[in-house]
Amino acid sequence: MTNGNGTPPEAGAPPQLNVLAQYTKDLSFENPNAPASLAPQQNQPAINIQINVGANNLAANEFEVTLSIEGKAESGSTVLFSFELAYAGVFRIVNVPEENLHPLIMIECPRLLFPFAREIIASAVRDGGFPPLMLDPVDFVGLYRQNIDRQAAQQQGQPS
Repeated sequence: MTNGNGTPPEAGAPPQLNVLAQYTKDLSFENPNAPASLAPQQNQPAINIQINVGANNLAANEFEVTLSIEGKAESGSTVLFSFELAYAGVFRIVNVPEENLHPLIMIECPRLLFPFAREIIASAVRDGGFPPLMLDPVDFVGLYRQNIDRQAAQQQGQPS
């Protein structure tokens, strides 16, 4: 017997993930060698991107998740441009088992924020006089696993 939506009556309420707010916490774009850096370049610039995810518990079921993206484009030893973006969201998460909460916060929440952060970066780079920088999709599962592995290695390396 089911309760009308295909679940047994003893099953709890379904898990919910709601985005309460999204916002730019910090944005910096630098074009330190303009206007010379805007001239046609002989070679493709080397672009280095770093992405980090952080989270804070705001209330019983509310979390602020911050997606931090830093990048720099260099041609030889000349910096063409650099940027830093901290883009955040407040998420309400209910009816999620405790063991699934951390992966949900550190994988799914930044995955929801990423397209908005990508657009902000593309616009900032374009407004700085360069072609828009379209970041490749990010494997947040892989990023999460790397961070877990790094934390485990640090704990094993420390004396007990």
